[in-house]
Amino acid sequence: MRQFEVKPFTELDEAISCALRQTDCALEHLQGKFKYSNSEHLWYPLSENVEWTTGFWSGELNLAYELSGDKRYLNAVEQQIPGWMGRIVRHIDTEHHDMGFLYSPSCVGFYKLTGDKEAREAALLAADNLCGRFQEKGQFIQAWGPLGAKENYRLIIDCLLNLPLLFWATEETGDGHYRNIALKHLHTALALVLRPDDSTYHTYFFDPESGKPTYGRTAQGYRDGSAWARGQAWGVYGSALAYRETKDERTLDVFHRTLAFFLDHLPSSVIPYWDFDFTEGSTEPRDTSSLAIVVCGMLEMATDIPTGEESRTLADLASRLTGVLYREAAVKDPAVSDGQLLHGTYARKSPFNTVNNRGVDECNTWGDYYYVEALRRLKGKWDPYW
Repeated sequence: MRQFEVKPFTELDEAISCALRQTDCALEHLQGKFKYSNSEHLWYPLSENVEWTTGFWSGELNLAYELSGDKRYLNAVEQQIPGWMGRIVRHIDTEHHDMGFLYSPSCVGFYKLTGDKEAREAALLAADNLCGRFQEKGQFIQAWGPLGAKENYRLIIDCLLNLPLLFWATEETGDGHYRNIALKHLHTALALVLRPDDSTYHTYFFDPESGKPTYGRTAQGYRDGSAWARGQAWGVYGSALAYRETKDERTLDVFHRTLAFFLDHLPSSVIPYWDFDFTEGSTEPRDTSSLAIVVCGMLEMATDIPTGEESRTLADLASRLTGVLYREAAVKDPAVSDGQLLHGTYARKSPFNTVNNRGVDECNTWGDYYYVEALRRLKGKWDPYW
């Protein structure tokens, strides 16, 4: 694993105070709404509970309560819970696999903190919805679109962060069906998305007739064969969470390989470009959210691996990298933005991908959330929402 000349993160309490101030700023600005997926000119447009990202705002509020003990934050999430229930019951924007992104940091987190029964039920319904996207032909959870549609008969690496919702559902109910589906998808995904050089595919397609895996392709990376930084980050954190649940040495191997690739390809400034095709001196935008995700994965694995030396090494480097995020990208003045983490990239158009520019060099909700999660993890023992 690459060694970094990065100074220790000695400003943790200062960073937490700053983060809470930013959550207060957003809470006042949003007036009961949700953060839009990304900021515009560094301020979040107000959003209803739609798209795949609103769970991160609820999760940020849960984390703010844990960091402060201030029940204002829990009260704000409590007011959202009926909407979370209504969304899954009425299937509002749920024709995709992102139930974990939506319901783990919001409802599972709130349930763990309060024992709220409606939050628990909403999260279990979301787990049912996720199970409903499992494809027997191919043994994977279909990411997007109408079930079975050839143009979307694929998995994406992001889904590794949705699987913890299924592991939680089995722990909560005793029903092994959820865990079995999670394990089937996990084994399929890890066998396909990791390339020989330890970079990862964003998406992988299957033949809907036979279920045979066919080819890897990107949706948001620069090109099919490049390493999209956020996708690589999902691989790091997703494999760490999978190892926690399975203690399978194959998932530990994937963690080490995806993490080593991520770290080895960082520029000297440490903040990654949005795709690892871009190297030192590029004028392409960065993506701080990718580094925040990786830090959380490192801190998760540091609590799960059996060897103390490796645990300490991972935790120390994760702390130092969080310090870089705080010093170089954290919003420190609520007059500048109501976000937490600057220099994120939601989507960047290239000649070879299928997206348009969106949220380039802006804050985004998952970057905000994972940055605050990292602060919470560094503060002390934590019961993850994932």
